[in-house]
Amino acid sequence: MSFEIVHDTGNSEPIRIPEIGLELQVRLSKQASGGELTVIETANAPGFGPPLHRHPETEIFRVTRGRYLFEVNGKRFHATEGDVVCVPGGAAHGFVNVTDAPATQIVMILPGFDAANFFTGLADVLAGGRPNPAILAAFGTRWGVEFLGPPIQSEQ
Repeated sequence: MSFEIVHDTGNSEPIRIPEIGLELQVRLSKQASGGELTVIETANAPGFGPPLHRHPETEIFRVTRGRYLFEVNGKRFHATEGDVVCVPGGAAHGFVNVTDAPATQIVMILPGFDAANFFTGLADVLAGGRPNPAILAAFGTRWGVEFLGPPIQSEQ
């Protein structure tokens, strides 16, 4: 068994998707982990989060700054700095930043997922506003992601 130390040199450009208030960087790629794990670092603008969705990969979120409202299989709860949320593969989920400043998370995806290509492609699909639902669904199908609805709304 071998291992690899991955150094963040700070040279990688973040992927930005302003339509959903997201900026992210891949910290450990699927390739670097031998397909076992992907790690991304995300920043979500106030009031923003991803569309409600599901996919076969498990996601583990560690909130590093701010506060989020999560929805997992219809159940809603808050997570704040230091909290860890595990979303099993296949669960319908989404979240929204409920603070008035950017909130951040470290997200582990198991097994590994080609996050750089997925989020770059998603940025293209979402560019310019709300895409045609058929186009978004077709994009999701190629990646094994089912988009179930709009981002969840804060309870404020």
